[in-house]
Amino acid sequence: MGAGRLGAPMERQGRDAATSAAAGESVSVDAEARRREPLRRRASSAVPPGSGAAEGVRRERPGSLSGTASAARPRGEGLRKRRPLFPWFGLDIGGTLVKLVYFEPKDITAEEEKEEVESLKSIRKYLTSNVAYGSTGIRDVHLELKDLTLCGRKGNLHFIRFPTHDMPAFIQMGKDKNFSSLHTVFCATGGGSYKFEQDFLTIGDLQLRKLDELDCLIKGILYIDSVGFNGRSQCYYFENPADSEKCQKLPFDLKNPYPLLLVNIGSGVSILAVYSKDNYKRVTGTSLGGGTFFGLCCLLTGCSTFEEALEMASRGDSTKVDKLVRDIYGGDYERFGLPGWAVASSFGNMMSKEKREAASKEDLARATLITITNNIGSIARMCALNENINQVVFVGNFLRVNTIAMRLLAYALDYWSKGQLKALFSEHEGYFGAVGALLELLKIP
Repeated sequence: MGAGRLGAPMERQGRDAATSAAAGESVSVDAEARRREPLRRRASSAVPPGSGAAEGVRRERPGSLSGTASAARPRGEGLRKRRPLFPWFGLDIGGTLVKLVYFEPKDITAEEEKEEVESLKSIRKYLTSNVAYGSTGIRDVHLELKDLTLCGRKGNLHFIRFPTHDMPAFIQMGKDKNFSSLHTVFCATGGGSYKFEQDFLTIGDLQLRKLDELDCLIKGILYIDSVGFNGRSQCYYFENPADSEKCQKLPFDLKNPYPLLLVNIGSGVSILAVYSKDNYKRVTGTSLGGGTFFGLCCLLTGCSTFEEALEMASRGDSTKVDKLVRDIYGGDYERFGLPGWAVASSFGNMMSKEKREAASKEDLARATLITITNNIGSIARMCALNENINQVVFVGNFLRVNTIAMRLLAYALDYWSKGQLKALFSEHEGYFGAVGALLELLKIP
């Protein structure tokens, strides 16, 4: 019976430290890709993006006799030469969703406007004038970061998502909009950066610079938390999460973030212990994540979208599906402090034909959500205790528009730890990997 640990426990996986080998691997892959590039691309990419060489500007070596004029050049000019050419993207290709961040410059000068090529204007207009792309692409307008300064440029950061199964259409769109004429390398993270690498090259004529997804996740969350959310706090928690009338979402200042336990809930779950910006380890994970919830709901209820699954769960009663402590003991299990309302066996009531027939699709969706959330919370609590960490930050697209799961995690961690653990959440929950990829493109530490 797993009630004492928020639900049925999962066999603990090994403590496999996160690897940074992807960085070294991308070098050899990029080198091979460059050998296969068309000559027109090879010539233009032989110098760093934004160096000015593509426009015929001669670059002098530091300290050369001919560098007198460049020595007097303003600092801003040097920064302009170092930063990559527009457009600026970061891409996180997950198992279920693709997350894209796009920096829209708002300080374009009249001279830049005049020199800007049509394909760049077309991309900017397409991405910023729409909130939906096709039938599945969404720009999360409410998450837009305004008046952000990146590499000396001011602009807005946009957040876009679409299902991973639509990646071929995205690559085709890049080809149609002549994206390869603007970029030689596209910074991407997530498993899909490996899966779709050849498609980007052969269809879109684009190279992917593959980045470690956990490195990008850490970098992204720390950066976004540092810049805030348009004057508001990025991080928050729930007060009185079990009381629907008194529950409040309150800001949390993560000014002293270390150490923290970072629980990334995507298709599956990874749990990281973070001790500093450059010191972290992957403690463990579980295959039962957001993809499990959505997949099971599709099977059990016939729903077709994540939002539909959550809407059904909001109207369901999981106690008709789950077997509780009180169903076994008739009340609390006092010796071990287990309240009667705690789940003793997820879906345990479905052994009874009578109870199966009485359970609605909404009840099944709710029970599925509670099962997955309880399992994640149980593992996170054990990891926090083992690592002696009391700040637990939950991120990932499973939490998008998923207040039920967030409040359950907040209550469960507080209750079972007797107030020692605090569950924290972040406004841009699923986009941190893509932000980390963007920062790598811009080489922002």
